[in-house]
Amino acid sequence: MIGYGLPTTINIEGNEYDIQSDFRAVLDILIACEDPDLSDIEKQDVMYQILYKDANQIPAHCYAEACKKAADFIDGGMEDTRKKPQKKVIDWQRDAAMIMPAVNKVAGRELRAEKYMHWWTFLGYFMEIEDGLFSQVLSIRQKKAKHKKLEKWEREFERENSDLVKLPTVQSEEQKKEIENLEKWL
Repeated sequence: MIGYGLPTTINIEGNEYDIQSDFRAVLDILIACEDPDLSDIEKQDVMYQILYKDANQIPAHCYAEACKKAADFIDGGMEDTRKKPQKKVIDWQRDAAMIMPAVNKVAGRELRAEKYMHWWTFLGYFMEIEDGLFSQVLSIRQKKAKHKKLEKWEREFERENSDLVKLPTVQSEEQKKEIENLEKWL
């Protein structure tokens, strides 16, 4: 995938398959991938079903390739060179109220009012977010994830806005039941 075009199809074994390239579809995928009650296979299937308009037309033996190419599309066509998984610093659903104004500021318009916006266009705006509430929150989360020392103003901001800065620990229903059962014994 070359970064100058805005793909609306993905080539799998020489065949082009239409995809849902609007940013809302990809955000739905990202939100679903944060669901602790879904297994990795179920998350992959959600991505596959949402992204491909005619997922049932893709031959079963192409499923792995289709999922890999779907993930590449979601990554904006950029190769992920990180060696190990990064600690989560964004919750796409919970942070939406901070993300959208920041992206709108970069775009110079209200993107939610657009009938269609390609995911890569949205992602480009997202990557250019500068000063503002979301960037402050994200900076603090990133520092904490890397165990870096916060500046005095950052510690104060975190104290005063802990509900924005702290990402909740997400537990599956199974984990919640286990904890409830343990608490009964204590």
